[in-house]
Amino acid sequence: MLLEAGCHFGHLRRKWNPAMAPYIFMERNGIHIIDLHKTVAKIDEAAEALKQIAKQGKKILFVATKKQAKNIIAEKATSVNMPYVIERWPGGMLTNFPTIRKAVKKMSNIDKLMSDGTYANLSKRELLQVTRQRAKLEKNLGSIADLTRLPSALFVVDVMKENIAVKEAQRLGIPVFAIVDTNSDPNEVDFVIPANDDAKDSINVILTACCEAIAEGLEERKAEKADEKAASEQAEEAAERPQRRTRRARKEEAAPAKEEAAPAKEEAAPVKEEAAPAKEEEAPAAE
Repeated sequence: MLLEAGCHFGHLRRKWNPAMAPYIFMERNGIHIIDLHKTVAKIDEAAEALKQIAKQGKKILFVATKKQAKNIIAEKATSVNMPYVIERWPGGMLTNFPTIRKAVKKMSNIDKLMSDGTYANLSKRELLQVTRQRAKLEKNLGSIADLTRLPSALFVVDVMKENIAVKEAQRLGIPVFAIVDTNSDPNEVDFVIPANDDAKDSINVILTACCEAIAEGLEERKAEKADEKAASEQAEEAAERPQRRTRRARKEEAAPAKEEAAPAKEEAAPVKEEAAPAKEEEAPAAE
């Protein structure tokens, strides 16, 4: 599948980065060919790491601003409910995250004011300016509106093009997963996937494998939560059982006590009857 997708095609020899030498299989017609055995191993390694991150309930930010990768990133990231950036990378998005959050809040505030009729009294020109501002924010930040905290990992297509994003992640200690071509430096990336980062099919195959692993991690997280919930409910029931038993025992102990008290009353009744004739004997004596 990787071979059919063209994942093995690298760049021209004159454009190569010597650091990629361990991942290059051979050279043909002046073009480097990537070793797909190593690509498969690296995809498996990256997929397992992404799965564990997703299993912990953390977010992975997908980044690809090159034309051929935009639609693929948007589709795959949306399928696993992860944030993504496919337009221009907003400088300081990670290192100055609070400012980016303010811009996202501004977008939501505009929506709120439009829905409650606050902007109804604005002139056409002012309304047009607000609408344009909202559209611009939506274009650049709409896909990260749900990202309330820094992502736990970054997935990048084309390290050279997204070098600012990679540097910001490195500065904050955020692990970077990336599709790395023969013209890029793999030392900047924590999880290297050596492959063609220009062909749509190549990007699609790799992203599909990674997103399937993320989806598995999310499913396992749901299953674990369900098990924890069931276990807590069982523990609560187990805690209530002794209380129920003690209540029953008390009732059972109280019942014989009542039965014993009843005969005691019956024995007291004849004593009263014996006392009554004694009074009758005293009456004639008085005569």
